Amino acid sequence: QVKLVESGGGAVQAGGSLRLSCAASGITTDTYSTYSMAWFRQAPGKEREWVAGISRSGVATHYAASVKGRFTIGRDNAKNTLYLQMNLLNPEDTAAYYCAAAYLYITPPLGGGDYTDWGQGTQVTVSS
Repeated sequence: QVKLVESGGGAVQAGGSLRLSCAASGITTDTYSTYSMAWFRQAPGKEREWVAGISRSGVATHYAASVKGRFTIGRDNAKNTLYLQMNLLNPEDTAAYYCAAAYLYITPPLGGGDYTDWGQGTQVTVSS
């Protein structure tokens, strides 16, 4: 079973940037390449929201409308690592961010129920 650990969260002012990472352990790089990956977020009192997803190869990426043009998802399969570059942050981006893995999905599903493994989350707080 894959273990996912996020890092890179923190507190920034509006307009700032953060880069989140998600390291996968317990699996080989070949196995990591069989997972589509995604980032979700959840703000207090709100439902979990799909933010961005990336295909197994990293070629295809998808974004929620609320972050498109500001966030960039990427992955390094040689390092078993997923990234989320977040620019032009605003207070509405404040949430706990989670990475998730969908085993054998060629492209990342939108439903959280399709993801088999989750990280513990990293907090992002954006002040105005």
